[in-house]
Amino acid sequence: MTTQRLRGFGATIFAEMTQLAARHEAVNLGQGFPDWDGPPGMLQAACDAIRAGINQYPPGRGFSGLREAICEDRRRRYGIVHDPETEAVVTTGATEAISAAMLGLVEPGSEVILVEPYYDAYAAAVALAGARRVSVSLVPEGNGKGFRLDLDPLRAAVTTRTAMIVINSPHNPTGTVFTADELLGVVTLAAERDLLVLADEVYERLVFDAAHVPLASLPGAQGRVVTVSSAAKTFNVTGWKVGWALAAPPLADAVLAAKQFLTFASGAPFQVAVEHALRHEQAWVEALREALRGKRDRIATALVEAGLDPFECEGTYFVCARAGASAEEFCRDLPARRGVAAIPVTAFTDRPGPWHDVVRFAFCKTDPVLDEGISRLASAPLVESLGPGGRVS
Repeated sequence: MTTQRLRGFGATIFAEMTQLAARHEAVNLGQGFPDWDGPPGMLQAACDAIRAGINQYPPGRGFSGLREAICEDRRRRYGIVHDPETEAVVTTGATEAISAAMLGLVEPGSEVILVEPYYDAYAAAVALAGARRVSVSLVPEGNGKGFRLDLDPLRAAVTTRTAMIVINSPHNPTGTVFTADELLGVVTLAAERDLLVLADEVYERLVFDAAHVPLASLPGAQGRVVTVSSAAKTFNVTGWKVGWALAAPPLADAVLAAKQFLTFASGAPFQVAVEHALRHEQAWVEALREALRGKRDRIATALVEAGLDPFECEGTYFVCARAGASAEEFCRDLPARRGVAAIPVTAFTDRPGPWHDVVRFAFCKTDPVLDEGISRLASAPLVESLGPGGRVS
């Protein structure tokens, strides 16, 4: 029998929509994984490491070479200095880093504030820590714009039991990149109320129209921010599960204290390959970002032509759009009716009302796959052909 704190966390919406996509041979624009490989030099580095016998446990904090490369990359791009010996922990993907941070830093009975819509693993991590989640919603801007973070509701959500605020920028699922002013407001609030902030920045390199501002770079962040990122989205290796957490020593030690009893260590040859990529594959990442920018523009245009109302996407893999009907009904019908899979944004919320008709499409696909998805979406206007309950004709 599942424990009470994990009841309600059944199969994810990604599993459900992927199954529907497979059943109907649909183009899967739901789950956010790329369908082409990362840089060849990085892949070769992994093969070389395997053949060289680097197949046993790495150190609990991760190989020193990778930790050094992570910290060097952070310093080079943002001017943020971390000690790789005491302030970096390599994890089994960013998701483990998030869970380990909560398990190591949040006491049972505390509250954790999430900004909704939120990555679904956050809610499960809060539950595993025995804490209570409190959600604050992003606010859609008018005239087809994106979303903004309203600091007044965030401030009002803080209580004497609040331990941590989770901030995800670039933001999944909306594609929003928070401004320096928004992020500074979060850090200022955290400093005023002595709170920790978990900054999920896994899409930090995939920004198109706005600069990514690392939350840890802002005044007041020192000693209270845990930054999480990974190789998955940067280098197209979501299956390698190589992530990391960066924080001041006491916070990093707490992450490690939990992480060592989750997986202890993982991905030895992949850690070596990611070190190579951080040091030598920057041009590949730049080309990836430009390719994704073009894919974003194409899917956004296609959604307009299909009768949907897309929001602006400043980063990530995702464009969200209003479907003009129930997002859940829309997404459950779309694979059978049009041969395309998408994700209802209501799956990432505690209060689905404001998001009841918002659908997320992933554009991180090869051009032939994206072309086929766009062709199927364009076969007739989607919104005009919606029947009662949001069914697609």
